[in-house]
Amino acid sequence: MIFIFNIGFLNVSWVDLVDIFLVSLFLYQIYKLMKGSVAVNIFLGVLALYLGYLIVRAAQMELLALILGQFMGVGVLAAIILFQPEIRKFLLLVGRTTDLNKDSIFTNVLRWKRKEQERAYNITPVVEAARALSGTNTGALIVFSRDSQLKFFAESGDIIDAEVSKRLLLSIFDKHSPLHDGAVIIHKGRIKAARCVLPVSENDELPAQYGLRHRAAIGMSEETNTLVFVISEETGQMSLAIDGRIDHNLTPLEIRQRINDYLFGKESRQREQVEESAAGQEQKSREVSEAGAAV
Repeated sequence: MIFIFNIGFLNVSWVDLVDIFLVSLFLYQIYKLMKGSVAVNIFLGVLALYLGYLIVRAAQMELLALILGQFMGVGVLAAIILFQPEIRKFLLLVGRTTDLNKDSIFTNVLRWKRKEQERAYNITPVVEAARALSGTNTGALIVFSRDSQLKFFAESGDIIDAEVSKRLLLSIFDKHSPLHDGAVIIHKGRIKAARCVLPVSENDELPAQYGLRHRAAIGMSEETNTLVFVISEETGQMSLAIDGRIDHNLTPLEIRQRINDYLFGKESRQREQVEESAAGQEQKSREVSEAGAAV
């Protein structure tokens, strides 16, 4: 093995540097997952306990070292139990980065699948329903899933499995409807379920004015690869949450564009805009010709 340099009696090779880099990256990802949550304090407590165990063992305190050693013996199992949400988020992050449904990977192989999804989706009823709900300050929470049916979250509510329509969404989120209290899950152009329970974000850095609906939207976007649409019941503002971030006070046009970007990619949205422009021009020319014929 070729060594790059020496530090005292330590011989450092390029493999060691790669190893250090990968461990640093791993620890940084763990820090990002735990940042702003209670898990940071638990992690520091476990670390302090482990350092205490090393000191006690070095001082040859056999009885105390034996007691602390029993805790260290089940440390892996305890870590899995204590950090179950963080481990789940980490695995979701790994799965998201290796997702084969992304546009950047195997684009040619999966192009037929995306075209099939584009034909199945029609988000116009969602945008029209959002405009109506926002105008009446009616709260709403809609989850758009591109890759998964979110069966676990769908089963927490009432299964519907119906085609998306403006009237159906307005009926679900009506304040007097038994289905309005919860989230609607939309996958492949169909409403899979309503009144679904979503995970609430545990981030302590979120503003105090965020209500339970917005915290649930952020929490869902943190744990899953979804786009979550929120309408505030107090102000009627429309927001979108993705990857743990939320954007407020969006217009219906911005809502349409971002949902299209998430579901189909920017290329599909540009193609849709061209088609809508051509259809609008054709409609105008038809109206002009009909008006001329009437004269």
